[in-house]
Parts: sequence; C-alpha cells; structure tokens
Amino acid sequence: QTKTSIALLYDEVSENAYDIRLKLTKEVLTIQKQDVVCVSGSDHSANHRTVTLRRQPVGGLGLSIKGGAEHKVPVVISKIFKDQAADQTGMLFIGDAIIQVNGINVESATHEEVVHLLRNAGDEVTITVQYLREAPSFLKLPLGSPGPSSDHSSGASSPLFDSGLHLNGNSTNTAPSSPSSPIANEPKYEKRWLDTLSVPLSMARISRYKAGTDKLRSNAFEVLALDGVSTGILQFYTAQESADWLRAISTNISDLTLQNMKMANKCCSPSDQVIHMGWVNERLEGTDSSQLYKFKFLALKGSSFYIFSTPPVSTLDWVRAEKIYNLCEVLFKIHKLWLADDCWLQANFYLGIHQDFDLEDQRPYCFSVMVGHGKSHYFNVELGSELAVWEKSFQRAIFLEVQRTGSKTYMCSWQGDTLCFTVDFALGFTCFDSKTKNVLWRFKFSQLKGSSDDGKTKVKLLFQNLDTKQIETK
Repeated sequence: QTKTSIALLYDEVSENAYDIRLKLTKEVLTIQKQDVVCVSGSDHSANHRTVTLRRQPVGGLGLSIKGGAEHKVPVVISKIFKDQAADQTGMLFIGDAIIQVNGINVESATHEEVVHLLRNAGDEVTITVQYLREAPSFLKLPLGSPGPSSDHSSGASSPLFDSGLHLNGNSTNTAPSSPSSPIANEPKYEKRWLDTLSVPLSMARISRYKAGTDKLRSNAFEVLALDGVSTGILQFYTAQESADWLRAISTNISDLTLQNMKMANKCCSPSDQVIHMGWVNERLEGTDSSQLYKFKFLALKGSSFYIFSTPPVSTLDWVRAEKIYNLCEVLFKIHKLWLADDCWLQANFYLGIHQDFDLEDQRPYCFSVMVGHGKSHYFNVELGSELAVWEKSFQRAIFLEVQRTGSKTYMCSWQGDTLCFTVDFALGFTCFDSKTKNVLWRFKFSQLKGSSDDGKTKVKLLFQNLDTKQIETK
C-alpha cells in the first residue's frame, strides 16, 4: 500500500506535538518536516532570512506573533495577513522564529519586549527570522485562547495569545507608504515538505503501547526499524485515521516478511521451510508493572519453534535463537480478545475466540505456547489479523511436523503396568507391553471421541468401540 497524509509527531519528554507528513511506500515509511527553501535567486541558505517591512497605515506590519522566553519558547510568527506588508515580501512564513529586530537580538526576549520593539520600531522594520521546523503545539492554539500567562495585569499580552501587529501601529507617517514588493533579483522562498527520516519496513515492528507497559497510546503508535531507528510517536487526529495507517503499515511489513521467507526457503530443504515469522511482545515473568513486555521475534521453521531477540538475517543466525522447541511438543492457545475499544473492533478482523477472564492482562490479541512441564510463553500481537495468522500458522506447522514424524512412542503406565503408548499418523493409537510387544489395544483417530488431561502426567482418552458402539475410557 502507498499512502500520504499529515500527522503529528509527539515528543513524550517535552509533551510537544508538531505537524509532519507521512509517506508510505511498499518498503519505506518516510517522515517529512516543513522547511523554508530558497527556490530561486542568490541565497541558497534559507536558514536565516533578513526582511525589511514597511509599516502600512492600514494593516501595520500585517502579522501576529506568539511565544516568548518566559515560556521557554522563541517568539514565532503565528499569522500572516493576506496582501498586507508581511505577505507582500514573499519571504515570511507562519512558523518563522524572530531572531533580530533592527539588529537587536531577541532570542532570549520576553513576548512583551518583542511586541514593544516591533510596535515602536518606526516605519521600516528589519527582522531576521529562521523557520522553526518543529514548531511547538502552542502555535495551534486558536486566536485569543487563554494561555498560562504569568502576567495577569490588564493589557499585558500572554505569550500564548496572538499579539496582532496587523493593526494600525505607531506610524508617524500619515501618507500611504508604497507596498513592499519583492525585487526581481531577490531570492524567492517557498515552504516545502522535506524528507527527514526514512524507516525501512523490512523486519520493522510497530508498538501501540508505552514502552513495556499495558498503557495503550490513544490514536498513536511508533514504528521501529530492524536497526532500532524509530519514527518517534506518530499521533493521528482520529481513531479511524490511526487504524487505517496501522493497517497499511502492518500490511506492507507482512508483505516484506513474506518476501524474506521466500528468500530463506530457497536455501532450505522442503522439510525445513519457514512457515511463518514475525515480531510479538512477550510478557516477562515476575517483573514489576513498569516493564511487562519485551519484543521477541518468533519463527516456525521445519520441525522447530524459535524465539529470537533479533530476527535471523543469515542462515547462521538460526542457531543463535534464545529458545528452540520441537513443534510436536508445543501447544498453541489463544487467550482472549478484548473488545473494549470500538475502533479496534472495526479495524481488525473479528475473531470468535473463547475468553479467559482469569488472565489479568489488559492487552488484546494474546496467545500462549505451552512448551512442556507446564511451562508457557505468553505473547501479544498488535492486530487481530496478526493473531489469526499466528493461529493458522501454528496449526499448519504442527500438522506438517506430526505428519513428517509419522510415529512417536512414549513409556507410560496403564492399570499399574509399565507399557508403551504409540501415536502413529497412519494407524492411530496403540498400547503394547514393553517386554512381550503384545498389543493390548488399538484405536484409529476416527474412534477418538474426547480427551482430557490433568496438566501434569495423566491423560484420559475416550474411544468408541466399532462393534459395540460403546465408549471405552483409557
């Protein structure tokens, strides 16, 4: 899927969010930020621009400003009024931070000081500006919205309010001044979206949760590349938009994973093919609530179920797995589906799943893999569609391994005697004496009508006798 739209990049430390543009292609997610670029003329560094404004009797300087040192933010142009002085220069943009006024540096000036300077600077004001790529969220506050102003005295401007310099200023000149117009050889500027970060999607992972916790981010997620490079937290204006983007990125990651699997399978024998692989979150045992989950990469390949901390990129990596289990000896189980959030219900496939309410877990889309002696690994995925794929893949991988294995014999006790119990893909179940090899009973798979176990050592099997049609318990 390819897709482009405006989103917000949220900084959890400063709690600021600013506009970015997201561009999704088959293989890469690109983050673009706005910047002012010189499109013609001599000036190729659009970093600092010096502009002379002629104050007009009607319309003043034609701009509004926000911000100030008292709020630890620069003074920024928040509005430019059409066809007035600032607009006519073609060199000023909303989001420009004011660095100098008539040669005086105002980078550490308060809002009130900059307003005073601009209002009393005479008919010609020369300002130096620099475009603020990561314009903070206070710029989005509507005109005249209350800000946490430190100065409540009447007439004082709040740095989070717009201070209008488009009103009739303190102009001494009563004759209408000629409008300032760009001179032919002056550099021409434009605001453009520029690529600032590209995240390759091959083996990338998505997280909707605050790192390691059960706290779901609202309409937000981050994408992490294989090398750990992160997009940061991408925030969307609506739940639907967030769900659409999540699905689109997830689909592209899945498609690339499929390609990687095909490549890997070219080097493997038919009995050692990769059935499925991908990122999950594993719940850590005995940890405090602040670090509940850790990213793990799972793979179903040949006869084994692999757990990695980082994906296997070369054939040598397969022996470096954290854990390797035989597929004949694992049990896959879906735990539950939380439907608390309507948006995710709409966004994902609905799965009719048995709900285990005894599990104290706030994450949806969870499954566990029991690996013998009552030990389990507990995993969570981000989307219902992913859970459906894991379920199908485990069923397929386990079936293929059972089929390949053909037959397996276990030592067991039955009615007080030590015997051998064989499960055979073609013949079904056979119980025979370990010394004499005499068959005590045999049933086909079609005769198995039920089974249960105590989770430890005992298995109960219910078979239907073909002749008497009676149920026999073994």
